[in-house]
Amino acid sequence: MTGPFSKFLGKFFLLTAAALFVACGDDSSSSGTENTESCAVEESSSSADIFSSSSSWIATNSSSSCNDEKDTSSVLSADTTKITYALKPFDGPLSNPHKGFTVPTGGAWTFVPEFEYGPYGSLNNRAWDLVSYGSGYQQWNKLNPAKGVYDWTELEKLLNALAEHNMTYALRVLPYTPSFIKSDFPPQEDYDWTPPFVYEMGAKKIQIDLRGTDFHAYAPVWDDSIYIWAAKEFAKTLAEKYDGDPRIEYIDVRTFGEWGEWHTSHILGSVMPADSVLKDMLDYYASVFKKTQLVLPSNGFGDVYTHALDLGITKRDDGFIGIPGRPDTLLRAYNANLPTIAENIAGYKTMLANDDLIPGGTQKWTAERWVDAITTAHLTYYVLDQDNDCGYYFYKDNKALADSMSKVIGYNFMVTQAELLTVATPTAENSTDSAAGNVATNTLNITVKNTGVAPCFFDVYMVAEFVDSTGASLAQIGETVRIPKGTFKDGASQQFSFSGAVPAGAANLATQPGVSVALSLYESEDAFKSGKNPTVRFDNDGLQGNNKLLLKSR
Repeated sequence: MTGPFSKFLGKFFLLTAAALFVACGDDSSSSGTENTESCAVEESSSSADIFSSSSSWIATNSSSSCNDEKDTSSVLSADTTKITYALKPFDGPLSNPHKGFTVPTGGAWTFVPEFEYGPYGSLNNRAWDLVSYGSGYQQWNKLNPAKGVYDWTELEKLLNALAEHNMTYALRVLPYTPSFIKSDFPPQEDYDWTPPFVYEMGAKKIQIDLRGTDFHAYAPVWDDSIYIWAAKEFAKTLAEKYDGDPRIEYIDVRTFGEWGEWHTSHILGSVMPADSVLKDMLDYYASVFKKTQLVLPSNGFGDVYTHALDLGITKRDDGFIGIPGRPDTLLRAYNANLPTIAENIAGYKTMLANDDLIPGGTQKWTAERWVDAITTAHLTYYVLDQDNDCGYYFYKDNKALADSMSKVIGYNFMVTQAELLTVATPTAENSTDSAAGNVATNTLNITVKNTGVAPCFFDVYMVAEFVDSTGASLAQIGETVRIPKGTFKDGASQQFSFSGAVPAGAANLATQPGVSVALSLYESEDAFKSGKNPTVRFDNDGLQGNNKLLLKSR
């Protein structure tokens, strides 16, 4: 079709698209995304109605498509086509970066075939299909054996091994563990992991009794000025070495108490420092760590918890399942727009044998309690199992449930609507050669929902591309969209438009045989520009080996 009506149609579409972009991109009630043509909406919000009404006239009047794989249902004019894509959830577990499940990873040896519970072990432990990051503890005295001396050798081996498997590491450096007090006055290096030089400098320690036994041992005086100085010196050096290191997922502030958990429940005679000392240590960590997420240990509560949140330090809790109400303690961190972290009170097999008597006892592990813990606390991170069998028995017993919850914990991006509109606008009023005289505009409109229980706590970069039959990129559609961290809320949907014009006389990739549309999610724009594969995956059928989502027409 040529002539005035065709020109009017092209102008109408451009005006409609412009109105849509303004409604989405400039809406002050949106999620705050920058440089995007998108708007965050709840499922029933008016923004969704704006999107629907703006495109309804075009969407119900489209012409036949040149691609025989595409929808050819309805007709607007010879110059407009619409492709509607079929969308289904991804079938199977779905792990993604900066969220999800972990298992103990004590060293690089986790990844050798000789370790039967590892990903290459003889047991074929498929719990690793869910694991997105490693976690574990390091001993302060091993990392800092002498004043001014640091040994990162074993930690570096572990970090590199995890990175080779596309995983990061959650770091905890412990000063003390009563778990290894097996007799009366055992060797202090077995359980006191505060470096000996700290005591040689004059830091005090006291005798303690191990609860429930006749054993005696020693523990640091936690608020001793020399001990505090040494702990801060270590924190400063740790930050100089690892702050912002992409291999580190987060770091617990484990300066005080048993297992660095900020309590002395089992070492009678040892007393935790005053809140002012605890807050001062949090202040110091926040002053030296500018990039890496810091975490307040399990027993940091009250005003200390409030102070941590004010500093952007989030909270973990290690009493899950066994102690009622513990998931609720993390809601303050979630409401502060910070990721929440949890670990069960004991290993899976141990918890199955709990007495289930409350008060006075500990709850058993049940599937219902596990699901409730994840959803109530809006968890971003969870230890799948803390025993050395690395989740093997847990996953063997609960595979289907665990697979499904891999899409619930943290963020989970699902494309719920996608369509490609192509409008060819004549460049000259009297043109009779539409192929040579038309300028085509391709606009991909999509809706994405976060079906997880938490926001995405890192910047996400979304890219739309035309790809060939092998999935190789042919051209980008429109501009890269940046979604700032913490803005894509759980339960919310966002609408995005990617639009690009094809010059007159140039072939339009949207109409070429064998050409499809792919969506990708990157952790940085540089990763996309340098040709790397995306690391974040959509929860949709059509995921390719390179993690791109190939859209399939109805």
